[in-house]
Amino acid sequence: MNKPGSATINIQDPFFYQLRKEARTIHVYLVNGKRLTGVLRRFDRFAIVIENRGNEQLVYKHAIASLAPAGAFSEPQSNEDRS
Repeated sequence: MNKPGSATINIQDPFFYQLRKEARTIHVYLVNGKRLTGVLRRFDRFAIVIENRGNEQLVYKHAIASLAPAGAFSEPQSNEDRS
């Protein structure tokens, strides 16, 4: 059992870093059933900021049911794939 303050695995950060790096369009589904679409600009432990048509919107993570990229992730190419 983990003690408070012990190191835990964070699966959100790598996912969010990749989305932000690629400036991917994402769909954010809220617990109330609404869908927001935009590009992930910033995130922290409690919230994300998405941009759509030049407007930024702060969304608290506790209000998010799920989040998905609008298209498939591009996988990094290995050296063997490059000819």
